[in-house]
Amino acid sequence: MPKLVTVWRKDDILSQAKHYVRSYILLPSGILGLVCMLGGIGGLGYQFVTGGSYTWNTFVASSGLLILGGLCGAAQTVYHRHLLSTVPEVFAARMRAIVSRPGKKGKADPQHEEVRHTGRALVPFAYVIGAGSLFAGSIWAFQSGWVEAIPAVLMPWAGFYWGKLLLWRGIVH
Repeated sequence: MPKLVTVWRKDDILSQAKHYVRSYILLPSGILGLVCMLGGIGGLGYQFVTGGSYTWNTFVASSGLLILGGLCGAAQTVYHRHLLSTVPEVFAARMRAIVSRPGKKGKADPQHEEVRHTGRALVPFAYVIGAGSLFAGSIWAFQSGWVEAIPAVLMPWAGFYWGKLLLWRGIVH
């Protein structure tokens, strides 16, 4: 029996892409950002109460980690917003793949095209540089003795997820 080929309208593709962004980018970013922020602030509070090692340098280093994470999250969001505005089919295809066959490995979407734009080959390197800078900032803050291990790890990730969340605000309804 031949299969019917579904032709997706541009409105359907855009609504699927926005649904994917809301469900698989914004929701996890909000939850993970909140968990990392609470853990990081709790760790800084613990450092303040117990050791007395909370100094002006601790405040500056933890704020710097938060800003560094926010900048990395903002950079990723700018890229994702560019993809949503130019090729929403990427996110729509991801949404259809998730919904179509849960638990089974689905076939490749015949309408899904590869993401092609100037600088596409540099995107994996940008992701590695971003994650590496978050880890390097955490290691630097901990090794300097200004921030304890838990807040040093959680603060940049809190900034990353909140940066993503704040830059998507108003774009996806």
